[in-house]
Amino acid sequence: MYTVADLLLSNARTRADAPAVLDGPEIVTYGQLADRAHRGADRLAAHPLPPGSRIVLLLPRSAEAVACYFAAHLAGLVPVFVHDQLRRRQISRIVSHAEAALALTSRRLAPRLSGALPEDRVRTPQHLMTATPDATRPVLPRTIGRDLAGLIYTSGTTGGAKGVMLSHDNLLSGARIVADYLALTAQDRTLALMPFSFDYGLNQVLATFHAGGTVVIQRSPFAPDICRTLLNHEVTGLAGVPTLWRDLLGPRSPFTRTRFPSLRYLTNTGGPLGVPTVRAIRAAHPKLTVFAMYGLTEAFRSTYLAPARLDDKPTSVGRAIPNCHIDVLDEDGRPCPPGVVGEIVHRGPTVALGYWRDPEATARVFRPRAGLRPPLRETVVHSGDLGRTDTEGDLYITGRRDELTKIQGIRVTPTEIEADISAAGLTAGVVALIVAGPDERQDPAVLVAVEPRAPSFDLDALRAYCSAELPPHMRPLRIEVFDSLPRTPHGKPDRKRVLALLTRIREGR
Repeated sequence: MYTVADLLLSNARTRADAPAVLDGPEIVTYGQLADRAHRGADRLAAHPLPPGSRIVLLLPRSAEAVACYFAAHLAGLVPVFVHDQLRRRQISRIVSHAEAALALTSRRLAPRLSGALPEDRVRTPQHLMTATPDATRPVLPRTIGRDLAGLIYTSGTTGGAKGVMLSHDNLLSGARIVADYLALTAQDRTLALMPFSFDYGLNQVLATFHAGGTVVIQRSPFAPDICRTLLNHEVTGLAGVPTLWRDLLGPRSPFTRTRFPSLRYLTNTGGPLGVPTVRAIRAAHPKLTVFAMYGLTEAFRSTYLAPARLDDKPTSVGRAIPNCHIDVLDEDGRPCPPGVVGEIVHRGPTVALGYWRDPEATARVFRPRAGLRPPLRETVVHSGDLGRTDTEGDLYITGRRDELTKIQGIRVTPTEIEADISAAGLTAGVVALIVAGPDERQDPAVLVAVEPRAPSFDLDALRAYCSAELPPHMRPLRIEVFDSLPRTPHGKPDRKRVLALLTRIREGR
Protein backbone atom coordinates (compact mmCIF):
# COMPACT_ATOMS: atom_id res chain seq x y z
CA MET A 1 0.00 0.00 0.00
CA TYR A 2 1.36 3.38 -0.99
CA THR A 3 -1.38 5.90 -0.17
CA VAL A 4 -4.27 6.08 2.26
CA ALA A 5 -6.77 5.38 -0.55
CA ASP A 6 -5.15 1.96 -1.01
CA LEU A 7 -6.48 0.89 2.40
CA LEU A 8 -9.97 1.02 0.93
CA LEU A 9 -9.24 -0.02 -2.65
CA SER A 10 -7.27 -3.14 -1.73
CA ASN A 11 -10.12 -4.39 0.47
CA ALA A 12 -12.67 -3.54 -2.23
CA ARG A 13 -10.72 -5.68 -4.71
CA THR A 14 -10.20 -8.71 -2.47
CA ARG A 15 -13.24 -8.71 -0.14
CA ALA A 16 -15.84 -6.41 -1.65
CA ASP A 17 -18.75 -8.02 0.21
CA ALA A 18 -17.17 -7.81 3.66
CA PRO A 19 -18.56 -5.14 6.02
CA ALA A 20 -16.39 -2.02 6.21
CA VAL A 21 -18.62 0.24 8.33
CA LEU A 22 -21.60 -0.43 10.58
CA ASP A 23 -23.52 2.80 11.14
CA GLY A 24 -26.59 2.04 13.24
CA PRO A 25 -28.73 -0.32 11.15
CA GLU A 26 -26.75 0.46 7.97
CA ILE A 27 -24.12 -2.03 6.82
CA VAL A 28 -21.69 -0.65 4.23
CA THR A 29 -19.43 -3.18 2.53
CA TYR A 30 -15.95 -2.40 1.25
CA GLY A 31 -17.29 -2.55 -2.30
CA GLN A 32 -20.12 -0.13 -1.53
CA LEU A 33 -17.81 2.23 0.33
CA ALA A 34 -15.36 2.27 -2.58
CA ASP A 35 -18.21 3.00 -4.99
CA ARG A 36 -19.36 5.94 -2.87
CA ALA A 37 -15.81 7.23 -2.61
CA HIS A 38 -15.32 7.00 -6.38
CA ARG A 39 -18.57 8.84 -7.01
CA GLY A 40 -17.51 11.55 -4.61
CA ALA A 41 -14.07 11.78 -6.19
CA ASP A 42 -15.65 12.18 -9.63
CA ARG A 43 -17.71 15.11 -8.42
CA LEU A 44 -14.78 16.67 -6.57
CA ALA A 45 -12.68 16.38 -9.70
CA ALA A 46 -15.27 18.54 -11.48
CA HIS A 47 -14.18 21.48 -9.29
CA PRO A 48 -11.19 23.37 -10.70
CA LEU A 49 -9.03 22.60 -7.67
CA PRO A 50 -5.30 21.95 -7.99
CA PRO A 51 -3.96 18.72 -6.47
CA GLY A 52 -3.19 19.09 -2.78
CA SER A 53 -5.97 21.61 -2.12
CA ARG A 54 -7.41 21.33 1.38
CA ILE A 55 -11.00 20.21 1.85
CA VAL A 56 -12.66 20.60 5.25
CA LEU A 57 -14.83 17.73 6.52
CA LEU A 58 -17.18 19.12 9.17
CA LEU A 59 -19.16 15.95 9.68
CA PRO A 60 -20.29 13.77 12.58
CA ARG A 61 -18.86 10.27 12.78
CA SER A 62 -20.69 8.30 10.10
CA ALA A 63 -20.27 6.04 7.10
CA GLU A 64 -20.76 9.19 5.01
CA ALA A 65 -17.79 10.86 6.71
CA VAL A 66 -15.58 7.85 5.98
CA ALA A 67 -16.70 7.83 2.33
CA CYS A 68 -16.01 11.58 2.00
CA TYR A 69 -12.55 11.12 3.51
CA PHE A 70 -11.57 8.52 0.94
CA ALA A 71 -13.24 10.50 -1.86
CA ALA A 72 -10.97 13.43 -1.03
CA HIS A 73 -7.91 11.19 -1.23
CA LEU A 74 -8.99 9.68 -4.53
CA ALA A 75 -9.47 13.20 -5.94
CA GLY A 76 -5.93 14.18 -4.93
CA LEU A 77 -7.15 16.59 -2.24
CA VAL A 78 -6.02 16.93 1.39
CA PRO A 79 -8.85 16.18 3.86
CA VAL A 80 -9.02 18.20 7.08
CA PHE A 81 -11.45 16.77 9.64
CA VAL A 82 -12.94 19.41 11.95
CA HIS A 83 -14.44 18.38 15.29
CA ASP A 84 -18.21 18.83 15.11
CA GLN A 85 -18.31 20.18 18.67
CA LEU A 86 -16.28 23.25 17.73
CA ARG A 87 -18.13 26.53 17.34
CA ARG A 88 -18.14 28.96 14.46
CA ARG A 89 -15.20 30.99 15.70
CA GLN A 90 -12.87 28.00 16.05
CA ILE A 91 -14.05 26.48 12.78
CA SER A 92 -13.52 29.73 10.88
CA ARG A 93 -10.01 29.94 12.29
CA ILE A 94 -9.14 26.44 11.03
CA VAL A 95 -10.75 26.97 7.59
CA SER A 96 -8.79 30.20 7.15
CA HIS A 97 -5.49 28.82 8.39
CA ALA A 98 -5.77 25.66 6.25
CA GLU A 99 -6.61 27.83 3.23
CA ALA A 100 -9.42 25.38 2.53
CA ALA A 101 -10.90 25.53 -0.96
CA LEU A 102 -14.01 23.49 -0.20
CA ALA A 103 -16.02 22.08 2.70
CA LEU A 104 -18.28 19.08 3.09
CA THR A 105 -20.77 19.27 5.93
CA SER A 106 -24.28 18.32 7.00
CA ARG A 107 -27.26 20.64 6.73
CA ARG A 108 -27.35 20.85 10.52
CA LEU A 109 -23.71 21.92 10.81
CA ALA A 110 -23.59 24.15 7.71
CA PRO A 111 -24.45 27.38 9.64
CA ARG A 112 -21.15 27.02 11.54
CA LEU A 113 -19.33 27.56 8.25
CA SER A 114 -21.18 30.81 7.59
CA GLY A 115 -18.66 33.48 6.61
CA ALA A 116 -15.77 31.00 6.52
CA LEU A 117 -16.32 29.99 2.89
CA PRO A 118 -18.58 31.19 0.06
CA GLU A 119 -21.84 29.26 -0.14
CA ASP A 120 -20.88 27.68 -3.47
CA ARG A 121 -17.83 26.17 -1.76
CA VAL A 122 -19.89 24.31 0.87
CA ARG A 123 -21.38 20.96 -0.11
CA THR A 124 -23.17 18.06 1.60
CA PRO A 125 -22.15 14.40 1.29
CA GLN A 126 -25.45 13.74 -0.47
CA HIS A 127 -24.45 16.19 -3.18
CA LEU A 128 -21.35 14.11 -3.83
CA MET A 129 -22.55 10.56 -3.34
CA THR A 130 -25.98 10.59 -5.00
CA ALA A 131 -24.78 12.09 -8.27
CA THR A 132 -24.71 9.85 -11.31
CA PRO A 133 -21.09 9.54 -12.41
CA ASP A 134 -20.18 10.71 -15.87
CA ALA A 135 -19.73 8.06 -18.52
CA THR A 136 -16.09 9.07 -18.78
CA ARG A 137 -14.39 9.03 -15.39
CA PRO A 138 -12.02 11.98 -15.02
CA VAL A 139 -8.31 11.34 -14.72
CA LEU A 140 -7.52 11.81 -11.04
CA PRO A 141 -4.20 13.18 -9.77
CA ARG A 142 -1.53 10.67 -8.78
CA THR A 143 -0.15 10.89 -5.27
CA ILE A 144 2.78 9.16 -3.61
CA GLY A 145 3.63 8.22 -0.05
CA ARG A 146 5.52 11.38 0.90
CA ASP A 147 2.75 13.68 -0.34
CA LEU A 148 0.65 15.59 2.17
CA ALA A 149 -2.31 13.41 3.21
CA GLY A 150 -3.98 15.50 5.90
CA LEU A 151 -3.85 18.29 8.43
CA ILE A 152 -4.83 17.53 12.02
CA TYR A 153 -5.38 20.64 14.08
CA THR A 154 -4.11 20.66 17.62
CA SER A 155 -3.76 23.43 20.17
CA GLY A 156 -0.50 25.34 20.29
CA THR A 157 1.28 26.81 23.29
CA THR A 158 0.68 30.34 22.00
CA GLY A 159 -3.08 29.83 21.86
CA GLY A 160 -3.52 29.31 18.12
CA ALA A 161 -4.46 25.95 16.65
CA LYS A 162 -1.65 24.36 14.66
CA GLY A 163 -2.14 22.20 11.59
CA VAL A 164 0.08 19.13 11.86
CA MET A 165 1.05 17.96 8.36
CA LEU A 166 0.80 14.20 7.96
CA SER A 167 1.99 12.33 4.88
CA HIS A 168 0.51 9.15 3.44
CA ASP A 169 3.60 7.35 4.74
CA ASN A 170 2.93 8.68 8.26
CA LEU A 171 -0.70 7.54 8.26
CA LEU A 172 0.02 4.14 6.72
CA SER A 173 2.93 3.49 9.12
CA GLY A 174 0.72 4.32 12.09
CA ALA A 175 -2.06 2.09 10.77
CA ARG A 176 0.25 -0.85 10.11
CA ILE A 177 2.11 -0.63 13.41
CA VAL A 178 -1.01 -0.29 15.57
CA ALA A 179 -2.81 -3.07 13.67
CA ASP A 180 0.18 -5.33 14.29
CA TYR A 181 0.58 -4.82 18.03
CA LEU A 182 -3.18 -4.98 18.62
CA ALA A 183 -3.20 -8.19 16.52
CA LEU A 184 -6.12 -6.90 14.44
CA THR A 185 -7.68 -9.26 11.90
CA ALA A 186 -10.54 -9.15 9.41
CA GLN A 187 -12.81 -10.47 12.18
CA ASP A 188 -12.23 -7.42 14.40
CA ARG A 189 -14.91 -4.81 14.93
CA THR A 190 -13.60 -1.49 16.26
CA LEU A 191 -15.90 0.97 18.00
CA ALA A 192 -15.39 4.44 16.50
CA LEU A 193 -16.16 6.70 19.43
CA MET A 194 -13.23 9.15 19.19
CA PRO A 195 -13.58 12.13 16.80
CA PHE A 196 -11.99 11.61 13.38
CA SER A 197 -10.39 15.05 13.84
CA PHE A 198 -8.36 13.46 16.65
CA ASP A 199 -5.33 11.44 15.48
CA TYR A 200 -6.41 8.64 17.84
CA GLY A 201 -9.86 8.43 16.23
CA LEU A 202 -8.52 8.55 12.68
CA ASN A 203 -5.90 5.89 13.41
CA GLN A 204 -8.65 3.55 14.64
CA VAL A 205 -10.32 3.66 11.24
CA LEU A 206 -7.10 3.28 9.26
CA ALA A 207 -5.68 0.49 11.43
CA THR A 208 -8.96 -1.43 11.22
CA PHE A 209 -9.04 -1.06 7.43
CA HIS A 210 -5.40 -2.16 7.27
CA ALA A 211 -6.52 -5.46 8.81
CA GLY A 212 -9.69 -5.64 6.70
CA GLY A 213 -11.89 -5.34 9.79
CA THR A 214 -15.07 -3.39 10.46
CA VAL A 215 -15.52 0.08 11.93
CA VAL A 216 -18.60 0.42 14.14
CA ILE A 217 -19.81 4.01 14.37
CA GLN A 218 -20.82 5.25 17.82
CA ARG A 219 -22.22 8.77 18.04
CA SER A 220 -23.80 8.77 21.50
CA PRO A 221 -21.26 9.37 24.30
CA PHE A 222 -23.54 8.04 27.04
CA ALA A 223 -22.33 4.94 28.81
CA PRO A 224 -25.56 2.87 28.49
CA ASP A 225 -25.66 3.54 24.73
CA ILE A 226 -21.99 2.59 24.35
CA CYS A 227 -22.55 -0.64 26.25
CA ARG A 228 -25.58 -1.45 24.09
CA THR A 229 -23.51 -1.02 20.92
CA LEU A 230 -20.63 -3.10 22.31
CA LEU A 231 -23.05 -5.94 22.93
CA ASN A 232 -25.39 -5.70 19.92
CA HIS A 233 -22.65 -5.25 17.30
CA GLU A 234 -20.22 -7.74 18.87
CA VAL A 235 -17.47 -5.11 19.13
CA THR A 236 -14.00 -6.52 19.72
CA GLY A 237 -12.03 -3.32 20.42
CA LEU A 238 -12.77 -0.14 22.36
CA ALA A 239 -10.49 2.92 22.45
CA GLY A 240 -10.93 5.75 24.91
CA VAL A 241 -9.49 8.53 27.00
CA PRO A 242 -9.64 8.81 30.82
CA THR A 243 -13.00 10.63 30.69
CA LEU A 244 -14.61 7.65 28.97
CA TRP A 245 -13.42 5.18 31.57
CA ARG A 246 -14.71 7.44 34.34
CA ASP A 247 -18.16 7.42 32.71
CA LEU A 248 -18.16 3.71 31.93
CA LEU A 249 -17.14 2.86 35.49
CA GLY A 250 -19.67 5.24 37.04
CA PRO A 251 -22.68 4.07 39.10
CA ARG A 252 -25.18 4.72 36.28
CA SER A 253 -23.25 2.71 33.74
CA PRO A 254 -23.94 -0.99 33.07
CA PHE A 255 -20.33 -1.54 31.93
CA THR A 256 -19.16 -3.31 35.09
CA ARG A 257 -22.36 -5.39 35.35
CA THR A 258 -22.51 -6.60 31.73
CA ARG A 259 -20.61 -9.38 30.01
CA PHE A 260 -19.29 -8.56 26.54
CA PRO A 261 -18.38 -11.91 24.97
CA SER A 262 -16.78 -10.39 21.86
CA LEU A 263 -14.81 -7.56 23.49
CA ARG A 264 -11.15 -8.57 23.66
CA TYR A 265 -9.13 -5.36 24.14
CA LEU A 266 -9.23 -1.75 25.34
CA THR A 267 -6.77 1.03 24.49
CA ASN A 268 -6.18 4.28 26.34
CA THR A 269 -4.36 7.50 25.55
CA GLY A 270 -4.77 11.21 26.29
CA GLY A 271 -3.82 10.81 29.95
CA PRO A 272 -2.94 8.06 32.44
CA LEU A 273 -5.39 5.30 33.25
CA GLY A 274 -4.59 5.50 36.96
CA VAL A 275 -4.44 2.71 39.50
CA PRO A 276 -8.15 2.83 40.58
CA THR A 277 -9.29 2.68 36.93
CA VAL A 278 -7.04 -0.27 36.11
CA ARG A 279 -8.24 -2.15 39.18
CA ALA A 280 -11.90 -1.43 38.41
CA ILE A 281 -11.60 -2.60 34.79
CA ARG A 282 -9.68 -5.70 35.87
CA ALA A 283 -12.27 -6.57 38.51
CA ALA A 284 -15.18 -6.23 36.09
CA HIS A 285 -13.56 -7.80 33.01
CA PRO A 286 -10.49 -9.84 34.03
CA LYS A 287 -10.00 -11.38 30.55
CA LEU A 288 -9.80 -8.06 28.70
CA THR A 289 -6.43 -7.08 27.25
CA VAL A 290 -5.70 -3.45 28.17
CA PHE A 291 -3.17 -1.33 26.26
CA ALA A 292 -1.95 1.88 27.91
CA MET A 293 -0.61 4.05 25.09
CA TYR A 294 1.05 7.42 24.58
CA GLY A 295 1.43 9.60 21.54
CA LEU A 296 1.06 13.11 20.23
CA THR A 297 -0.30 14.35 16.93
CA GLU A 298 3.18 15.34 15.75
CA ALA A 299 4.29 11.70 15.98
CA PHE A 300 0.85 10.07 15.65
CA ARG A 301 1.63 7.12 17.95
CA SER A 302 4.70 6.58 20.10
CA THR A 303 4.55 3.99 22.88
CA TYR A 304 2.45 1.28 24.46
CA LEU A 305 2.75 -0.79 27.60
CA ALA A 306 2.71 -4.54 27.09
CA PRO A 307 -0.62 -5.62 28.67
CA ALA A 308 1.12 -8.28 30.76
CA ARG A 309 2.95 -5.51 32.66
CA LEU A 310 -0.11 -3.33 33.33
CA ASP A 311 -0.80 -4.69 36.82
CA ASP A 312 2.81 -4.14 37.88
CA LYS A 313 3.17 -0.74 36.16
CA PRO A 314 -0.30 0.83 35.92
CA THR A 315 1.06 4.37 35.55
CA SER A 316 3.59 3.58 32.79
CA VAL A 317 3.04 4.07 29.05
CA GLY A 318 5.61 1.43 28.19
CA ARG A 319 8.14 1.45 25.40
CA ALA A 320 8.36 2.68 21.82
CA ILE A 321 6.04 1.08 19.28
CA PRO A 322 7.72 -1.17 16.67
CA ASN A 323 10.00 0.60 14.19
CA CYS A 324 10.07 3.76 16.33
CA HIS A 325 12.35 5.04 19.09
CA ILE A 326 11.90 7.21 22.16
CA ASP A 327 14.67 9.15 23.91
CA VAL A 328 14.51 11.06 27.19
CA LEU A 329 17.01 13.90 26.86
CA ASP A 330 18.40 16.50 29.25
CA GLU A 331 18.83 20.22 28.52
CA ASP A 332 22.07 19.51 26.65
CA GLY A 333 20.52 16.82 24.45
CA ARG A 334 22.13 13.92 26.30
CA PRO A 335 20.20 10.74 27.25
CA CYS A 336 18.90 10.81 30.81
CA PRO A 337 19.68 7.82 33.02
CA PRO A 338 16.74 5.87 34.50
CA GLY A 339 14.79 7.87 37.05
CA VAL A 340 15.96 11.28 35.74
CA VAL A 341 13.30 13.49 34.14
CA GLY A 342 13.94 14.92 30.67
CA GLU A 343 12.15 15.85 27.46
CA ILE A 344 10.64 13.01 25.43
CA VAL A 345 11.93 12.94 21.85
CA HIS A 346 10.34 10.79 19.15
CA ARG A 347 11.86 9.32 15.99
CA GLY A 348 10.58 6.95 13.34
CA PRO A 349 8.22 6.76 10.34
CA THR A 350 5.29 8.32 12.21
CA VAL A 351 7.09 11.66 12.71
CA ALA A 352 5.01 14.26 10.86
CA LEU A 353 6.18 16.72 8.20
CA GLY A 354 5.85 19.80 10.41
CA TYR A 355 3.27 22.53 11.04
CA TRP A 356 1.28 24.00 8.17
CA ARG A 357 2.23 27.63 7.48
CA ASP A 358 4.34 27.86 10.64
CA PRO A 359 8.06 27.48 9.88
CA GLU A 360 9.14 28.93 13.24
CA ALA A 361 7.13 26.43 15.31
CA THR A 362 8.24 23.66 12.95
CA ALA A 363 11.89 24.53 13.54
CA ARG A 364 11.38 24.48 17.33
CA VAL A 365 9.65 21.10 17.47
CA PHE A 366 10.86 19.19 14.39
CA ARG A 367 14.64 19.19 14.66
CA PRO A 368 17.54 17.33 13.03
CA ARG A 369 18.57 14.28 14.99
CA ALA A 370 21.80 15.00 16.85
CA GLY A 371 24.96 13.16 15.91
CA LEU A 372 24.23 12.63 12.21
CA ARG A 373 26.61 14.17 9.70
CA PRO A 374 25.67 15.22 6.15
CA PRO A 375 24.47 13.72 3.93
CA LEU A 376 22.70 11.65 6.60
CA ARG A 377 19.63 13.46 7.94
CA GLU A 378 16.70 12.52 10.14
CA THR A 379 14.02 14.69 11.73
CA VAL A 380 12.86 13.98 15.28
CA VAL A 381 10.05 15.50 17.35
CA HIS A 382 10.86 17.33 20.57
CA SER A 383 7.51 16.78 22.24
CA GLY A 384 7.60 19.24 25.12
CA ASP A 385 6.43 16.35 27.30
CA LEU A 386 8.54 15.48 30.31
CA GLY A 387 9.15 11.93 31.42
CA ARG A 388 11.50 9.38 32.89
CA THR A 389 12.27 5.73 32.34
CA ASP A 390 12.69 3.01 34.92
CA THR A 391 15.57 0.54 34.99
CA GLU A 392 13.69 -1.77 32.60
CA GLY A 393 13.20 0.99 30.03
CA ASP A 394 9.49 1.67 30.56
CA LEU A 395 8.39 5.30 30.22
CA TYR A 396 6.46 7.43 32.71
CA ILE A 397 4.99 10.82 31.76
CA THR A 398 5.62 13.46 34.44
CA GLY A 399 4.38 16.74 32.94
CA ARG A 400 4.82 19.43 30.29
CA ARG A 401 7.34 22.18 29.62
CA ASP A 402 4.47 24.55 28.81
CA GLU A 403 0.88 25.07 29.87
CA LEU A 404 -0.67 22.74 27.31
CA THR A 405 -3.05 20.27 28.97
CA LYS A 406 -5.40 17.55 27.79
CA ILE A 407 -9.08 17.81 28.76
CA GLN A 408 -11.39 15.06 27.52
CA GLY A 409 -8.36 13.85 25.57
CA ILE A 410 -8.08 17.12 23.60
CA ARG A 411 -5.09 19.43 23.98
CA VAL A 412 -5.88 22.96 25.10
CA THR A 413 -4.04 25.93 26.62
CA PRO A 414 -5.23 28.69 28.97
CA THR A 415 -4.26 31.24 26.31
CA GLU A 416 -6.64 29.65 23.82
CA ILE A 417 -9.52 29.73 26.32
CA GLU A 418 -8.77 33.34 27.26
CA ALA A 419 -8.81 34.41 23.61
CA ASP A 420 -12.21 32.87 22.96
CA ILE A 421 -13.79 34.29 26.13
CA SER A 422 -12.35 37.73 25.38
CA ALA A 423 -14.00 37.58 21.96
CA ALA A 424 -17.38 37.98 23.67
CA GLY A 425 -16.53 41.64 24.19
CA LEU A 426 -17.81 41.58 27.78
CA THR A 427 -14.50 41.65 29.64
CA ALA A 428 -11.52 43.92 30.05
CA GLY A 429 -9.32 41.05 31.17
CA VAL A 430 -9.49 37.26 31.37
CA VAL A 431 -7.29 34.74 33.16
CA ALA A 432 -7.98 31.05 32.58
CA LEU A 433 -6.39 28.42 34.79
CA ILE A 434 -6.44 24.67 34.26
CA VAL A 435 -6.27 22.86 37.59
CA ALA A 436 -6.09 19.19 38.48
CA GLY A 437 -9.31 17.34 39.18
CA PRO A 438 -10.15 16.11 42.69
CA ASP A 439 -8.60 12.72 41.91
CA GLU A 440 -6.68 11.06 39.06
CA ARG A 441 -9.89 9.76 37.48
CA GLN A 442 -11.23 13.28 36.91
CA ASP A 443 -10.35 15.57 34.03
CA PRO A 444 -8.61 18.86 34.80
CA ALA A 445 -11.03 21.75 35.41
CA VAL A 446 -11.03 25.20 33.82
CA LEU A 447 -11.33 28.11 36.28
CA VAL A 448 -11.71 31.63 34.92
CA ALA A 449 -11.26 35.06 36.50
CA VAL A 450 -12.62 38.06 34.61
CA GLU A 451 -12.49 41.82 34.88
CA PRO A 452 -15.71 43.38 33.49
CA ARG A 453 -15.53 45.80 30.60
CA ALA A 454 -18.51 47.86 31.81
CA PRO A 455 -20.53 48.37 35.02
CA SER A 456 -23.48 46.69 33.30
CA PHE A 457 -21.54 43.41 33.07
CA ASP A 458 -23.86 40.38 33.23
CA LEU A 459 -22.23 37.17 34.46
CA ASP A 460 -25.13 35.07 33.20
CA ALA A 461 -24.62 36.53 29.72
CA LEU A 462 -20.96 35.48 29.80
CA ARG A 463 -21.89 31.99 30.98
CA ALA A 464 -24.42 31.71 28.16
CA TYR A 465 -21.78 32.84 25.68
CA CYS A 466 -19.34 30.17 26.93
CA SER A 467 -22.00 27.47 26.58
CA ALA A 468 -22.84 28.58 23.05
CA GLU A 469 -19.40 29.45 21.68
CA LEU A 470 -16.90 27.19 23.46
CA PRO A 471 -16.65 23.44 22.88
CA PRO A 472 -17.21 21.31 26.01
CA HIS A 473 -13.52 20.75 26.77
CA MET A 474 -12.91 24.53 26.96
CA ARG A 475 -15.90 25.56 29.06
CA PRO A 476 -15.11 26.96 32.53
CA LEU A 477 -16.28 25.08 35.59
CA ARG A 478 -16.39 28.41 37.46
CA ILE A 479 -16.15 32.07 36.55
CA GLU A 480 -15.18 34.56 39.25
CA VAL A 481 -15.58 38.30 38.76
CA PHE A 482 -12.92 40.75 40.02
CA ASP A 483 -13.23 44.52 39.96
CA SER A 484 -9.61 44.54 38.86
CA LEU A 485 -7.43 41.53 38.05
CA PRO A 486 -4.12 41.32 39.97
CA ARG A 487 -1.23 42.35 37.72
CA THR A 488 2.53 42.02 37.73
CA PRO A 489 4.85 45.09 37.78
CA HIS A 490 4.96 44.74 33.99
CA GLY A 491 1.19 45.12 33.74
CA LYS A 492 0.47 41.51 32.84
CA PRO A 493 -2.15 39.47 34.73
CA ASP A 494 -0.53 37.89 37.79
CA ARG A 495 -1.51 34.28 37.20
CA LYS A 496 -0.03 33.01 40.46
CA ARG A 497 -1.93 35.60 42.46
CA VAL A 498 -5.15 34.84 40.59
CA LEU A 499 -4.70 31.13 41.30
CA ALA A 500 -4.20 31.85 45.01
CA LEU A 501 -7.34 33.99 45.11
CA LEU A 502 -9.41 31.43 43.24
CA THR A 503 -8.17 28.71 45.56
CA ARG A 504 -9.24 30.71 48.60
CA ILE A 505 -12.66 31.36 47.09
CA ARG A 506 -13.01 27.67 46.24
CA GLU A 507 -12.16 26.70 49.81
CA GLY A 508 -14.49 29.35 51.26
CA ARG A 509 -11.78 31.32 53.03
